Amino acid sequence: MQFHQLAYFVAVAETRHFTRAAERMRVAQPSLSQQVRALERAVGAELFHRIRGNLSLTEAGETLLPFARRILADAESAQQAVRELDELGRGRVRLGATPSLCTGLLPALLAEFRSAYPGIELTLHESGSRDLQTDLSEGALDLAIVVDSRPHERSGLAARPLLVEELVVISAKDRPAPVRRARMRIADLADKPLVMFRRGYDLRDVTVHACRDEGFEPSFAIEGGEMDAVLEFVQAGMGIAVVPGTVVRDRFRVTRFAEPGLSRVVRLAYRQDVEPSRAVRALRDAVTRHFARAATLPRGTQSLVKAGDPATPTGG
Repeated sequence: MQFHQLAYFVAVAETRHFTRAAERMRVAQPSLSQQVRALERAVGAELFHRIRGNLSLTEAGETLLPFARRILADAESAQQAVRELDELGRGRVRLGATPSLCTGLLPALLAEFRSAYPGIELTLHESGSRDLQTDLSEGALDLAIVVDSRPHERSGLAARPLLVEELVVISAKDRPAPVRRARMRIADLADKPLVMFRRGYDLRDVTVHACRDEGFEPSFAIEGGEMDAVLEFVQAGMGIAVVPGTVVRDRFRVTRFAEPGLSRVVRLAYRQDVEPSRAVRALRDAVTRHFARAATLPRGTQSLVKAGDPATPTGG
């Protein structure tokens, strides 16, 4: 099994086409096909179903694909680490984060990091926490900032708690407050139209589960949005939304929940089985410092979770 064979296999798996894969890899199609066949002989199983021009992964191919991606990513990380042995003037870090964090806490962090390390190439991938952990375990990311997600056992990941974010209710300033009291209960959401995030969004799961725990299904004024869309719909007066306090701006009316309220834990996830490059370590340290500072801001919507605690063990 050779690196270029794995790279050809991944290209074919992603394009579902030998010719397009050959174009991507800049090799002749017969040569690519020959190397994929050689890989199949090496692993002792066919990796693709080749039926009348239709190409799909076999069970063996589906099993090999995440390992192949991870091996290739690790090889690239190793090369990068060797290139940056003695300096942080160059390097690359692939960071994943949830959309709400990209809207709230992340911009200031990345601006500060970019100013300190202008030579480091920073790539940001925005997705849900579960997808980010999958990408991290497959080697597509170096770090991921996730919410309320502890690594699955055998995933090879660890997660360090950074911050607890309080969740609040936002509504348009030109509309009546959702309740007359200073704070509202989860049960008060029962008759309120909610602007709801798309399926698979962490905040959607938290809100819906909280409502079900109170014995009712929430009603949606509109659903399916990302963070920016949800904020715009609320400002337009379409309904209210449950969001982290860190994304709230002065343009909204903010109502906090009565104790114990709703909150979520923000965690920094990373792989335990890979030695991080200096660039990755630099960003990891910057994330920890930035979130520790964020927890001390007088916003009334955040509290620190033992900054500097050791990583949460996998499956814990």
